[in-house]
Amino acid sequence: MMTQSLKILASLVCLALLLTGCSSNDKREFTENSETAFFENAMKASKAGNYSTAIELLEELESRYPFGRYSQQAQLELIFAYYKSADYESSRATSSRFIRLHPQHLKLDYVYYLKGLASYQQDKDFFDRFLNIETSQRDMGAARQSLVDFGILLNRFPDSQYADEARARMIYLRNQLAEHEIHVGQYYIKRKAWIAAANRGRYVVENYPTTPSVPDGLALMIQGYQQLGLTDLVNQTQKILSQNAPNYAGLDETGNFKIEDGQVKQKRSWLNRLSFGLFGEDGTSE
Repeated sequence: MMTQSLKILASLVCLALLLTGCSSNDKREFTENSETAFFENAMKASKAGNYSTAIELLEELESRYPFGRYSQQAQLELIFAYYKSADYESSRATSSRFIRLHPQHLKLDYVYYLKGLASYQQDKDFFDRFLNIETSQRDMGAARQSLVDFGILLNRFPDSQYADEARARMIYLRNQLAEHEIHVGQYYIKRKAWIAAANRGRYVVENYPTTPSVPDGLALMIQGYQQLGLTDLVNQTQKILSQNAPNYAGLDETGNFKIEDGQVKQKRSWLNRLSFGLFGEDGTSE
């Protein structure tokens, strides 16, 4: 009798273990399928251009499965989805987090590229350029950050598939940053802050020597030095300007900036304006 009772008890224990195992397997299978479903649905939404839905699904995926099989890929897709939805701040923040968490990831060049691109797009406001709103009135922090990110990409991954495009965008950024310095320098000229104006001009010549703004930088230096009575520096700088831009039209015959309607006149060709600074007076890039 005792033996039969032990057999029954053993059978019940085995059945309980079996049921527990089945339940555990079912739960694991359900969890894996749910994670996959989140990711696949997010990818479908992204491919369809429905980035807001993709972001919601990817954020939920990250929240539920922070160490799951799709965690790293989901972060990459989230960076892209934020960028495509024009949420540049979130795209940059997610890029920075990914770089910090996965410093040796195989797609790190792609992350740096997207991070730089997010700052680039935030800065590049087409309507501002088209309407010729003064660059000096805008915050150029995003442009500088984009230049830094693209620079890191080129230094760390010179053979990256994104390298050529990063170089092209860096040309644009340098041109815009140089133009920003010129606008600020011209503001100082109108305020008769001669030393500050000359320093801005010298900064452009020294830090952005391949940009179309270099002649304007030299002109700022000439005007500032002239007003400060620094004749030798005026003559030296005028010689450099005449050698590098013999047809420069930003100064009058006395070496002063030309003023039209209360604004400092700056010579820029139609090609320079239409290309947003990518091409200069002679129609060539940097």
